[in-house]
Amino acid sequence: MTATLVAKGLAGGYAARTLFDSLDLTVAPGDVIGLVGVNGAGKSTLLRLLAGVDEPLAGTVSLAPTDAFVGWLPQEHERVEGETVAGYIGRRTGCAEATATMDAAAAALGAPDAGDAAADRYSAALDRWLAAGAADLDDRIPVVLADLGLEDAADGDGVGPDSLMTALSGGQAARVGLAALLLSRFDIVLLDEPTNDLDLDGLDRLEGFVRGLRGGAVLVSHDREFLARSVTAVLELDLAQSSHRLFGGGYDSFLEEREIAKQHKRDAYEEYASTKADLVSRARTQREWSSQGVRNAMKKAPDNDKIRRKAASESSEKQAQKVRQMESRIARLDEVEEPRKEWQLEFTIGSAPRSSAVVATLSDATFTQGEFTLGPVSLQVDGGDRIGITGPNGAGKSTLLRALLGRQTPTTGTASLGSSVAIGEIDQARAAFTGDQPLAAAFEAIVPEYTTADVRTLLAKFGLKADHVGRPANALSPGERTRAGLALLQARGVNVLVLDEPTNHLDLVAIEQLEQALDSYDGTLLLVTHDRRMLETVRLDRQWRVEAGRLTEA
Repeated sequence: MTATLVAKGLAGGYAARTLFDSLDLTVAPGDVIGLVGVNGAGKSTLLRLLAGVDEPLAGTVSLAPTDAFVGWLPQEHERVEGETVAGYIGRRTGCAEATATMDAAAAALGAPDAGDAAADRYSAALDRWLAAGAADLDDRIPVVLADLGLEDAADGDGVGPDSLMTALSGGQAARVGLAALLLSRFDIVLLDEPTNDLDLDGLDRLEGFVRGLRGGAVLVSHDREFLARSVTAVLELDLAQSSHRLFGGGYDSFLEEREIAKQHKRDAYEEYASTKADLVSRARTQREWSSQGVRNAMKKAPDNDKIRRKAASESSEKQAQKVRQMESRIARLDEVEEPRKEWQLEFTIGSAPRSSAVVATLSDATFTQGEFTLGPVSLQVDGGDRIGITGPNGAGKSTLLRALLGRQTPTTGTASLGSSVAIGEIDQARAAFTGDQPLAAAFEAIVPEYTTADVRTLLAKFGLKADHVGRPANALSPGERTRAGLALLQARGVNVLVLDEPTNHLDLVAIEQLEQALDSYDGTLLLVTHDRRMLETVRLDRQWRVEAGRLTEA
């Protein structure tokens, strides 16, 4: 089915805060609209409104045809206790709901008093069930799982339809989420951070899926390369300016056009401010001349010199007329509002005294977890090394990090950590800030040398203000927890920096600022990322690839 989604005059937000309003958007077949903006600008809020999950503060969302199948996939892979992979895919694709609706309609149709209305409901439910792809979903699931490298779990290894979602790793859950997307048959797709936790192969498959869509799509992503390869237009939610704008063309075109638009706004304001300042200055000068001229004339003119007094009065009136003309010109100026300064994440990574010359070594070491084994690995990390680590999901990258940091004992071989090593880490789960403890209290517990006021000031610099610091850490969004982790890197001195998928959940401005901070950081760096532009931008002197438990160095 070809479908079109139309939003008119849409406003969204929460409590007393409106994030955006008067937003118009049309998503037609073939449109792939990238939704960008800083964390908290309302991107996920907008997707929820377009999906009909939440009610807008104002405006409408309509579909043509009205029974079009809209799929909304939120950014976090929620794990429901006891839910299998097949159950999760059925829920995410809408097949489970379509099946339940059809079963209920069939039961009603079988009732003795069923009439034409029941038959119509059953017919509509059956059409929906077929359109969702529920009829052959069970047959398609194993094929797609195998194609994604999630092998049948019948032999006790890999992931199959009956595997529990709660037992999967983050990378496996990401690939099951991708499987749900590949198995879906939505008319319009709404994707919130679909690239998170996907490896390079998964990203390629996701890009192929998006490019192959016949229907429309709206997606939120902070993966710049994915955006550049996938979107046909960009909708920017500008929190600083309380505005929004749709840019035609791809992502790179958006970057150029946005910078030109910003420069035009700055130029227009500077021209207005300069013209106004000049007119105000001239008006002030003429006013002073007028006042000074009257005083001088009164001093010099005798009391009975009527001619001189009349001339002085006329001169004063002329000056006053010039002042009024200047004030009129000021009033007629078209006022140009000063562009608000955008919030930017500006930080540095706190440095500690240098570590020992050798940071970590592994000698013929293996590390076994269940059926998986990393190694044998022999390597040495020297102080100041800047190492990029890549590889498929489940290949052993996180195991390697734990091994290097002395957090996992080798099954065979030896592992050692150097002296004076001060580790700063952002792990994939953002585990530093979880639980029911308020964010400020959790932060203070890690850096007790900071006062409460110091903690609040530092967190505010990272966009975490009064309405964030008192909330339980587990109530924060993934992006907010990531920024708290970056604030921790600034607060603590580190000489070994470990970043495991640091761009997940960060907005584009923050990613660029992180890259700048990494450029000035001179300690040891271990960077695990699938962000292709970050791998190109960040200065690295060693490249490791981990695949199927084996490590190779480029």
